[in-house]
Amino acid sequence: MFETKAIATDDKATLYAELVQQAKGLMHGEPNTIANAANFAALVYDAVPDLNWAGFYLFDGTELVVGPFQGKPACIRIALGRGVCGTAAQTRETQVIRDVHEFDGHIACDAASNSEIVVPLVKTDGSLFGVWDVDSPSVARFDDEDRKGMEALCDAFMATLA
Repeated sequence: MFETKAIATDDKATLYAELVQQAKGLMHGEPNTIANAANFAALVYDAVPDLNWAGFYLFDGTELVVGPFQGKPACIRIALGRGVCGTAAQTRETQVIRDVHEFDGHIACDAASNSEIVVPLVKTDGSLFGVWDVDSPSVARFDDEDRKGMEALCDAFMATLA
């Protein structure tokens, strides 16, 4: 059984570097994508402070469909180009949203969410796998260090698909 280790640091770069190593260890040798996604979501939700939702939306060829996550029940389907998740999927660019209430077209799955970061997940062949979505009840919770850290985590996750 894999045991996660508490990461006691206020330094985001250190937090994410250690979290990437834990994620790699957790997913090492496991070929099942859903199992890896479920454990990945639980690991991040447990280790990163001030979150109220962390999970995947998977691309089904037409739209994003909720996948493994931690938090309250979520929107089930999101069209490409709609909301923060759909925008990240369509543009293939990480979205760091300081205040979701200022994002035109924000989809409010959880009224407690005030900031959000969404990383597009693109396979090595260039096709869209989905997005990694993380919400916080705090305004301005996410910054460039979180973007870099979440992108590094997502790289570790996507490496399990190769």
